[in-house]
Amino acid sequence: MDYHDVLRERLGKVEEFIKAKVPDAKTVSMVDTGVLSDRAVAERAGIGWSAKNCAIITPEFGSYVYLGNIITTVAIEPDTPITDQCGSCTKCIDACPTGALIQGGQLDSQKCVAFLTQTKGFIADEYRKKIGNRLYGCDTCQQVCPKNKGIDEHRHPELEPDPEIAKPKLIPLLTMSNREFKEKFGHVSGAWRGKKPIQRNAILALGHFKDKNALPVLKKLLKEDPRPVIRGTAAWAIGKIGHVEGEIWLKTAKEKEKDEQVLVEIEKGLNLLENTNFTDGNQMNV
Repeated sequence: MDYHDVLRERLGKVEEFIKAKVPDAKTVSMVDTGVLSDRAVAERAGIGWSAKNCAIITPEFGSYVYLGNIITTVAIEPDTPITDQCGSCTKCIDACPTGALIQGGQLDSQKCVAFLTQTKGFIADEYRKKIGNRLYGCDTCQQVCPKNKGIDEHRHPELEPDPEIAKPKLIPLLTMSNREFKEKFGHVSGAWRGKKPIQRNAILALGHFKDKNALPVLKKLLKEDPRPVIRGTAAWAIGKIGHVEGEIWLKTAKEKEKDEQVLVEIEKGLNLLENTNFTDGNQMNV
């Protein structure tokens, strides 16, 4: 479930508790989209320390936590902020796929894979391979963190991932309507950007996998999809996967295409095909 909804419900219970104890208390709660910087507040509140991967790491639960905050008129004795415990470790910086972690606590967000997967435009060439098969987000800097080792993450049933949602089949995603997307993914936080970034990322993944089974739908998207980003990414993927008739598909699309960026992607696809050694495995009916 979308952590925003889960955490708001939890914060609501805390607010009820506060007002039951102090009836004239005023409270305002927020999750992620409030006026405060959640991580800065968490650090000052003694929840954890701001780590080199720019996440808050808590002593009890590592960095796999969701943050929310409540502002209240009730005077509460503050906790002591936790001192930095990253030490000389640089595993997160070393493992970052795109080098977005420039140094401890400094992130170039424009390079961050988690950010890139949520954008709606074309992905720059140098980042396409780095994104790999990720449909939404990136947790590499948390996965390699020693502070997350051996911690029980299974505490809240409503936050347990559904495998069919967390790792869906890629090809069906490409022809999903807005209604179907909302019905299947609308209850998870990754759906807030809509289906286009997810579909674009799925096309990139299929290209990296060189999945020939995707060629019929990619050909259809290149020919018919009204969205330039999807047409262009499909053109690139066709070239990446390689098919004996791919050159015909791309040249036919090039004759009709008006969007300059899509034309650039078609050229990329044609260039990829020039370097493809076609075998019988590529000669399928599409």
